[in-house]
Amino acid sequence: MEKVRIDKWLWAARFYKTRSLAKSAIEGGKVHIDGQKSKPSRMLELGLMLHIRQGDTSKTVEVMALSEHRRGAPEAELLYREPQESLELREKTSAERSAFYGSTPASVRPNKKQRRQIHRFVNINDTDQ
Repeated sequence: MEKVRIDKWLWAARFYKTRSLAKSAIEGGKVHIDGQKSKPSRMLELGLMLHIRQGDTSKTVEVMALSEHRRGAPEAELLYREPQESLELREKTSAERSAFYGSTPASVRPNKKQRRQIHRFVNINDTDQ
């Protein structure tokens, strides 16, 4: 196998759950091949560098093998190699994100007793006006 469509490869390498999600990501500009946007029908070759953005994370991977078939995760990991710089950058942004969101308090829904107290408080203030 010398060439494979990029949408099939992204699906086979388990970056996206379906080919249509992979196609949408490519069309949306979230996948770049050697720094350039492409079409889902673009043929991949060995050695190309892909920059994939999924939500808040970005990955840069090198195509090491080609496949049109989706297999298990251990086999899918053999299709690409992520450079050390990309791994370090992902870990750094993940640590920054967890530090930021870890310091903000999580919103907690009031329990039944607290809701009753809130309703009593609101009703008392409504009758004062």
